[in-house]
Amino acid sequence: MLKLKAVAIDTFKENVAYLHRDCALYLTSGFQALMKIEIYINGGKTPVLAVLNIVEDDSIIQVDELGLSKQAFGQLSEKEGVLVRIAPAKPPLSLKAVHRKIAGEILSKDEFSLICQDILENRYSKMEIAAFLVACSHSGLEREEVLFLTDAMVQSGERLNWGESIVVDKHCIGGIPGNRTTMIVVPIIAAHGMLIPKTSSRAITSPAGTADTMEVLANVEISIEKMQQVVQQHRGMLSWGGTAKLAPVDDILISVERPLSMDSTGQLVASILSKKIAAGSTHLLIDIPIGASAKIHTNQGALKLRKIFEYIGDKLGLHIEVIITDGSQPIGNGVGPVLEARDVEKVLKNQLDAPKDLREKSLRLAGRILEFDPDVRGGQGYVIARDILESGRAFEKMQAIISAQGIQNTTYGEAPLVHEITAEQSGYIHAIDNFKISSIASLAGAPLDKLAGIYLYRKVGDKVTKGDTLYKIHACFESNFEFSTQLATTNHGYTIAQNSPNIGDTFLR
Repeated sequence: MLKLKAVAIDTFKENVAYLHRDCALYLTSGFQALMKIEIYINGGKTPVLAVLNIVEDDSIIQVDELGLSKQAFGQLSEKEGVLVRIAPAKPPLSLKAVHRKIAGEILSKDEFSLICQDILENRYSKMEIAAFLVACSHSGLEREEVLFLTDAMVQSGERLNWGESIVVDKHCIGGIPGNRTTMIVVPIIAAHGMLIPKTSSRAITSPAGTADTMEVLANVEISIEKMQQVVQQHRGMLSWGGTAKLAPVDDILISVERPLSMDSTGQLVASILSKKIAAGSTHLLIDIPIGASAKIHTNQGALKLRKIFEYIGDKLGLHIEVIITDGSQPIGNGVGPVLEARDVEKVLKNQLDAPKDLREKSLRLAGRILEFDPDVRGGQGYVIARDILESGRAFEKMQAIISAQGIQNTTYGEAPLVHEITAEQSGYIHAIDNFKISSIASLAGAPLDKLAGIYLYRKVGDKVTKGDTLYKIHACFESNFEFSTQLATTNHGYTIAQNSPNIGDTFLR
């Protein structure tokens, strides 16, 4: 038997246990680093599962102790010092299904359910989860498999019921820097009186997710009880979905996707829809931007993705409308939490220097959502959304939501390190590489450093003279500053040509 000890190491979504190398169990029982173990506490029959790490430092744990990371220890109601017993964990039964998927086979509903259940119960290591994600990405998921995965992810956690026939939401599939339309759409819709309990994600592969940017203004890690309170009072909210235990398997998968920079189509659809269904949404607007440097490059690809969304929505009782938009460049000027939050505030306050593209796209999206309301005539949504914004009601609603969720007291100034990227020639901006801009902003420190990112001064169609500022890099630490400026100097992400480009409508479908 070993004495339990809490080890102050954050292992995020993975349970990790620590055993001393000189422990008699390690020396005699065949325990090895990175193997899965079962931990039995006080003679209990239900074990806690964890990945084993071997420690040689007595200051971390003693030979008669078993350490547990913050993630693992937080699952227990026990105190340090209780006696525990460990045993090698049996491989999860669902791992056979993962091997089948690696081989390119199609999995059943029961197999996806079992995989998700094993992941939820911490029976999978991060390596095994990665294998599952890579298999789904490499082999692809048939639409029935996406349906099964989505449903299994919904069933893995709680499901909200708001008791109303119309509960709306919106989601962009991502890939476009600065695209913070949600933070403008939500207060417009809530001010109209429609229910919009928005749970948002943190960044996976981008410099900021909606939750990262909203966190600049308000507390986003709120409980389900708090969510219900805020929504009941204000008809809307903007919180991080990870604290609400809505489709929790999705959060575990995202924790592995993020370092792998993975976001496959099937997983993307399942991730989005599982969260929306679990949050109690009945009507959903999906924004699919297309462009050379967006996630989806062609109109054909967008239409194919739309069919998958609509199919899953129909099967699971979620009304979905998909809108295809221009994803040829960033939306707004700021890229990074604080810079994006400032753009949002400018739009909500109707300031003259507010980004026009962010304002217009937000109004168009809000208008389409408002038309889910049977009392709003088709084609009138945009006018209503514009009136709500220009009247100041959207800003007032946003302030009320922020106050209800909890105002962030941190005052953000300016990043201490700023570097200016200029045009190397005169001409017109023809293209801006979304991926390159996101990469530079991420290297600058976004989203972990709230002040870090990029502020854009030029957009597609703008005429520039050699030496004009294209954008400025904002960073808080020398290492981030150096990495980001080096990349921007090598390739700043802008294409400049002599002729003026043709610019079409930002809403394609």
